[in-house]
Amino acid sequence: MSKVWFITGASRGFGRSWTVAALQRGDKVAATARDLATLKDLAEAHGDALLPIQLDVTDRDADIAAVNQAHAHFGRLDVVVNNAGYGHFGYLEEVTEAEARAQFETNVFGALWVTQAAIPLMREQGSGHIVQISSIGGVAAFPGLGIYNSSKWALEGFTESLAQEVAGFGIKVTLIEPGGYATDWGGASAVHSEPLPPYQAMHDAMAARRSSGTYTAPGPDATTDAVFAAIDAEQPPRRLLLSGTAFDIAQRVYADRVQTWKDWEDTSRSA
Repeated sequence: MSKVWFITGASRGFGRSWTVAALQRGDKVAATARDLATLKDLAEAHGDALLPIQLDVTDRDADIAAVNQAHAHFGRLDVVVNNAGYGHFGYLEEVTEAEARAQFETNVFGALWVTQAAIPLMREQGSGHIVQISSIGGVAAFPGLGIYNSSKWALEGFTESLAQEVAGFGIKVTLIEPGGYATDWGGASAVHSEPLPPYQAMHDAMAARRSSGTYTAPGPDATTDAVFAAIDAEQPPRRLLLSGTAFDIAQRVYADRVQTWKDWEDTSRSA
């Protein structure tokens, strides 16, 4: 059977790739974007199979209305993908209060509001799959990305609780944790804090590494088969890493954490 998707941030990157791929395989998609002009070509190509919805995910009332609109239009919601988000670059001392709040409003609260709107609809139908787009930055942390990392760690934290809370209603939950892909995440859609002088050498070193790199990241289309495998699985994974690089980083990070806990086990147990 074809599925009905609700995908936020469908104008570009992963969201657009998965929207196109879902439509091409015969599914129906409610695709949200802040600018509906970015979805015009898809609407013309796929007709009634696509429902474009203008949405800024930081608006809770609009999130609820969008989810309900999609459900009313298609009659059900099988897959809700919280993809809308952006990267914020800046060392933590450089990040302003407004920048920190804006990062969480989109990456955390936007996903929370959409999730809250979808749960009662999926509970009523006795099925559904909520997919949260995290990042390898939701597993590991990197200098210059602290506020972005913290937003993804928060997303992962509430999603782990969510999966346990809704399992009894027949609702499945998956965290997708991509590595580096050729999206706009580090380009046009990124936000940068104003650099402070003590960190200039670190900014310069990071810029030099980027400019000297020879690695070409794959495009987001490379992820569609893996995402569909998780979506179509009878027992989908709680977490799905995308890319070998992401897999290797996650393995290394968790091995380091386990070793540290073991090294300090006696002290932990004595407390």
